[in-house]
Amino acid sequence: MMIFSLFLGFFIANLLGYGGGPSTIPLMEAQAVTHYHWLTASQFANVLAVANSLPGPVATKIATAIAYSKAGPIGALAALIGTVVPSALMLIALMKFLQKFRKSAAVQGMTKFIQPVIAVLMAVLTFSILQDGARGIGWIQSLIIAAVALVLIRFLKIHPAFVIAGAFLYGGLILPHLGG
Repeated sequence: MMIFSLFLGFFIANLLGYGGGPSTIPLMEAQAVTHYHWLTASQFANVLAVANSLPGPVATKIATAIAYSKAGPIGALAALIGTVVPSALMLIALMKFLQKFRKSAAVQGMTKFIQPVIAVLMAVLTFSILQDGARGIGWIQSLIIAAVALVLIRFLKIHPAFVIAGAFLYGGLILPHLGG
């Protein structure tokens, strides 16, 4: 039953996720934390951080890591299939349609109007993760770390993997000595 739940949970998240890996993250979090209770919000945030620091698609890394921790290699395979199959099937099914109507106002409107919804999903997930971090180290320190990460990634163009590695080092080596 766990194997099927892992497949189904990630299949649903990726079936409904529009726009690639980042847009599926809030949906995966809802399945893993809220619906199935495989992880806590804090554990999901940790999986997300590690997944973002590694190369490759984030959705497959999250699904594989969570499922492997719950059901070993078979669970990881089930979640991986659940993650990849929706987009593969939809790509095959919709390719002709999109090619034929790619200049259509309706198709362009669909892609433009879904973007604000994805932005809201990402904002809700971001706030949830920030709240969880603030419970552990406080709002001021959480906001400072978030601001530093924003500057490093957005303005100084530092790769997110290095920023995440720096946050791990800060949290593991410096934060314990600050009483956090």
